[in-house]
Amino acid sequence: MSERQSQRQRSTTETNISIDLDLDGDEGSEVSTGLPFFDHMLAQLARHGGWRLRVAAVGDLAVDAHHTVEDTGILLGECLREALGDKRGVRRFASAAVPLDEALVDVALDLSGRPFLHYEVDPPGEKILGDPPFDPQLAEEFWRAFVVAAGITLHVVLVRGRNTHHILESAFKGVARSLRDAVRLEGEGVPSTKGTL
Repeated sequence: MSERQSQRQRSTTETNISIDLDLDGDEGSEVSTGLPFFDHMLAQLARHGGWRLRVAAVGDLAVDAHHTVEDTGILLGECLREALGDKRGVRRFASAAVPLDEALVDVALDLSGRPFLHYEVDPPGEKILGDPPFDPQLAEEFWRAFVVAAGITLHVVLVRGRNTHHILESAFKGVARSLRDAVRLEGEGVPSTKGTL
């Protein structure tokens, strides 16, 4: 296991989640949230981010998927922040334009220490089929929770697209590729004139 890793748990009356993240480990994921499409998106994040990721989440899906998705975002963001430590040597900035068939999403991010999300993605709106179905609005809630907990600046903009699955997957892949580039070690100092991020 590398030094840039984190293992965390979060338990509330709504969810019970554990995450194991290794930024430099062998790529692979084991994800179980009770939401098949969300599992697929988290697996894409791990695969294209170059991470080893394990997520086990049990939530009150009978009420709504919102709690599970948001709390997973919170915990994964905390794991990323912990794994990055003082961010010494990281590239810091990255961007990617990722297509998936007719969909194209632009992503730009900064490991700034300043949480900010600009999410300009308005898919057609239908739920993605599955058992249970996935409401595409929950993707924004995931990214907001992730950004705040991780302390990063993230911009996600839909350029074009018609298929909701393609749009959301393009966004997850775009964030994954951008994070992969941003966390890459390419120096020794903290990439900021302030000396801290």
